[in-house]
Amino acid sequence: MAVTSYTEEFTSTVSPARLFKALVTESHVFIPKAVPGGIKSVEFLEGDGGAGSIKQTNLVDGGKLKYMKHRIDVVDVEKLYTKYTLIGCDIEFEKVESVVSEIKFETAPSGGCVCKMTSEYHVKAGYELKVEEVKEGKLRASGLFKAVEEYLVPHPEECA
Repeated sequence: MAVTSYTEEFTSTVSPARLFKALVTESHVFIPKAVPGGIKSVEFLEGDGGAGSIKQTNLVDGGKLKYMKHRIDVVDVEKLYTKYTLIGCDIEFEKVESVVSEIKFETAPSGGCVCKMTSEYHVKAGYELKVEEVKEGKLRASGLFKAVEEYLVPHPEECA
């Protein structure tokens, strides 16, 4: 099985701890509030959000996907680090077996946060994944990050 990787870096004026809370430890409560036009709900099918939990993100009607399931592999609150694996969705991926993502939230030199995300696309045998085919996932990740940031900035009480 071949692996295609990409790394993305986002910056924000929001602190690393608040972004980590919004995007990781409180995502099931916060993300549907911050992105109501895209995400209907987030629920745990197994576990409580720690390593080994299975989380399902339900998307609004009318899109390409209805839901995505992730297995949470690591949540390190002290290091502001998480790792999770996309293990399923309502459409079958022709070329991809799974997607493993690692995200690290760090303090930016000028304040705020630098979010470093690495995703590994585990490609099924006999297939090749081109960089252009990964663009949709990259756009979805950056869109979610920006939507969460835009919600947090005028709401300092959220995820404080």
